This record gives sequence, C-alpha cells and structure tokens, in this order.
Amino acid sequence: MLKKLITEVNHFKRQSHNFRILVLTNLVYALVLPVIDIFVAAYIMRNSNDTSKVVIYQLAIYTGIPITFLINGFLLKHVNIKKLYSIGMMLSGVSMIIMMSLKTLNLMGIGVAGITMGLSFGLYWSNRDYLAVSTTNDNNRNYYYGLETFFYTIIAIVVPAAIGWFIQSKNGEEEKHGAYVIITAIVFVITMAASMVCYRGRFENPIQKKYIFFKFHPLWYKLLSLAMFKGLAQGFLVTAPAMLIFKILGEEGALGNALSIGAVLAAIIIYFIGRFSKPADRIKIFAVGLILFALGACLNGAVFNETGVIIFLLLLLIAKPLMDLAYFPIQLRVIDIVSKIEKRGEFVYILNHEAGLYAGRLLGAATFLVLYYTLSEDFALRYAIGIIALLQLCSIFIGKKIIAQGDKIAPEKEEGAVDTPKILEETASNLV
Repeated sequence: MLKKLITEVNHFKRQSHNFRILVLTNLVYALVLPVIDIFVAAYIMRNSNDTSKVVIYQLAIYTGIPITFLINGFLLKHVNIKKLYSIGMMLSGVSMIIMMSLKTLNLMGIGVAGITMGLSFGLYWSNRDYLAVSTTNDNNRNYYYGLETFFYTIIAIVVPAAIGWFIQSKNGEEEKHGAYVIITAIVFVITMAASMVCYRGRFENPIQKKYIFFKFHPLWYKLLSLAMFKGLAQGFLVTAPAMLIFKILGEEGALGNALSIGAVLAAIIIYFIGRFSKPADRIKIFAVGLILFALGACLNGAVFNETGVIIFLLLLLIAKPLMDLAYFPIQLRVIDIVSKIEKRGEFVYILNHEAGLYAGRLLGAATFLVLYYTLSEDFALRYAIGIIALLQLCSIFIGKKIIAQGDKIAPEKEEGAVDTPKILEETASNLV
C-alpha cells in the first residue's frame, strides 16, 4: 500500500511546476468551499428560517459572477493574473464578514453579501478556468480533475463534520453566532494562505486582449447548451443540502454526520477513475454521475424523510465529483479545438461559457421560487430537485454529440479508451 502511495506521489511530482502549484492552491482554498457553499446557507436558515432567502442569496451570487467575468477580462489587460486570482479568494472571506455583521437578515443585506461573494467567485473561477486550460492538456486533464475532486470530496466530509460539531458544541443563539464569527475569521486566514501558495506559480496573463464576440463555431453552441443544463442544477443545488437538513434533519451537526457516511471510499474511487481513465471514458463517467444524481433526487422526492435526505446527500457526494470530473475536461477540449479554428484566445470562451451557466442558474433558481410562492416551501424542496435532475439527463445526449463532433474535427491521438468498469476493478485491487 505504501509503495502504491509513493507511486502516486511521484506521478504528481512529474507534472509541470504550474500544474502542481495550481492543484495546491485550489487544495488550500478548497478548505473554505464547504463553509461558503453550505454553512452560509445554514446561517441564513438559522437566523431567518426562510428558504426563499437562501435562494435569493444564491441568485445574488450568480448575478455577481458573470459581471465579474467581464470585469476580469478588462483587468487582465493591466493586472497580473496571480493578483486577481488571490483577490478573488480573499473576497469570499470579506463576503462572510459582511453577512456576520448584519443585525437583521433583510433582503438588502443578503443581496450585498451575495453580490460580494459573486465578485469573489467571478475572479476566482474565471482565472482558475483560464489557468486550468493553459496549464493542462487533454492527456492529463482527467488526472487533474480526478485529483482535485478527490481532495474536494475528502474536505467535504471532514470540514462540515468538524464545523457542525463546533457549532453544536455551543449553547444558545449568541454562542452559536460567535461560532460563526470564529469560522469566518478562520476562512479569511485560509484564503490568505491560498493566495501565498498561488504566488509561487509562474502563471502568465492571456495574450489576446479582445474577449467579447457574438458569433461562434457550431461546436461551441452545443457546449453552451450543455453549460445551461449544468447551471440548471447550480441554481439552488449548492444550498439545497443545507435547506433540506434544517427542514428534515434539524441541525448543523446532523449536516456534518450525513455528509460523512461512506464518502471516503467514494473519494478514493473518484481519484483512481481520474488517474487511469482516458478522454474516451468521459461520457461514461458523466452519465453515471447524472444518473446517480437523478436517482437520489427522485428518491428524496418520493419519501421526503430523514432516510431520503441522507441517501440523496450521499449519492450527491458521489455524483457531483463524477459530473465535474467529466464535464470540465470536455469543456476545455472544446475550447482547445474551437480557439484554434477561430484563432481566438482561450479566455474568450471561458467568459462566454459563463453566459450559458448563468442562463441555467436563473432557470433553476426560478423553478424553485415559482414552486415556493405558488404552491409551498415543502413542495419546492421535495420536487424541484427531482425535476431539475431529470431534465439534466438530457446532458448525456448533448455530451455524446459534442464528443463525436470534436473527434471528427480533432481526432484523439491516444490509443483506445480504458473501460470504466475495469477502472473500478483496478481501484478495488489497489485498495486491498
């Protein structure tokens, strides 16, 4: 077992300097992502008991992101990308400070905190996506995202459990609020540490300075439709676990426990899938993730009790990394192909891709809010996720078309793909 671990470490060391620094930067910052994604929503739920405010907060975030993508395109002409990347990470801590300083959670305060978090995510994701496409190639992207999702999944187990325990150890609302303040301070320190790691990279700004175009290759339009379906779930899925746990399970401690069950094994499996799979396996991985998500969402809607929520969260913990592991390399390969055909810089497509995501996010959040206000909160929580999960299954067919068209334009240089079931068998043997 130790020998296999050393082999994996050596494989990581053989990657380029910027590859390693980018992974390490994202690894450090990943420590705060569960706090941002889950416990800020839990804080809103605890202090308002209103799921619509959580979704409105999420909408404010998703409104700030595309605006910041545009601003970042301008700033990249004048400011080093490492500085913008670092500012993006640190702004997430600022957003949490704004949220914790609110005496009452009114829509104005939630909106300001959400927009600030959107500015943070916009700077973070736009620069991170560009660095990913410029630092990796199609042969090592499965490994890159497999490595990231492995760490993210482990962190998504440990951090929620630890924070949930910490909050639950406090008595009374005042002490619990104090716990959130301490967590916010820790988040700010971690974002500073991630920024310091980022500065060790030798990252360069995009060469092309024009980023806004309105006509694209047909392959790109197919990817935009896939992005819309991805954004559909993001519309409120980030905060859905916290809403379900407060309504069905009860407290933050339950949230930590629910996310911990069996997820270590899932993280290891995802790592090995990323490590040994080939580009041709991506659609299989994507399909498995989408189907698991749909199964969990439909089961939650059918039973809508503690067991259903826990099973949904566990399946989501497996499904989301699988979907991301497949989606991002597909996206970056399309950028590689289309940018060469149209002779444009990669950041053009990273910026335009956000438009597809934003359209889907608005539709996803609107689905929840319409069900919430026209029917009931329970109906929205129970069925909106299932509706969106079933719609997302269309992504499998769109993904197949994208890969097929991409292979016609730029055939893979690699030899045949590794069969995903065999990857799982190899993973099992590696664990023994």
